[in-house]
Amino acid sequence: MDQDLEGLRPELVWKHFDQLRSIPRCSKNEAGAVAYVRSVAERLGLNFRTDAAGNIVVMKPASSGKEGAPTVVLQGHLDMVCEKNKDVTFDFIKDPIQLRKEGDYLYAKGTTLGADNGIGVAAALAVLEDRSLVHGPIEALFTIDEETGLTGAFALGPDMLTARLMINLDTEEERAIYVGCAGGGNRSWP
Repeated sequence: MDQDLEGLRPELVWKHFDQLRSIPRCSKNEAGAVAYVRSVAERLGLNFRTDAAGNIVVMKPASSGKEGAPTVVLQGHLDMVCEKNKDVTFDFIKDPIQLRKEGDYLYAKGTTLGADNGIGVAAALAVLEDRSLVHGPIEALFTIDEETGLTGAFALGPDMLTARLMINLDTEEERAIYVGCAGGGNRSWP
């Protein structure tokens, strides 16, 4: 694990974030991130499915005694904004994000950090991995290409999810919980 992440809690979240920061995942180049999610599901013995767009959903059965609870979707997107400072040599197709920590804050060295939405993806993966949690059925949905048009979400097939409840793990502000949607679209209402 990167030294700037050592000791951060919850450890499982930062373990997955560390893996994600090393995987190139600009919009339309999420194959490595999808492969990582698939490998986590396989290692944990969890069922998963993908769709034609490249989205992936991993199913975690309910804890004993919670089988009747409603299924909840934990949703995050795999791509990230890929921008760098002009004076930085960096290739988003092959280079891992380099971290630096200042006090309680984590930054990238001369590039975007990838926390949008790498931290949400890492949190969902940590929930999938943590066997100590007591929960109902979970569907962890990881969409592609959010940053350049929500094309993964728009292409999501109706057979991918069974749940009627969703927690979107992508937000705009620190220490904020949204009731609604972080996405957008143009629609005229009567």
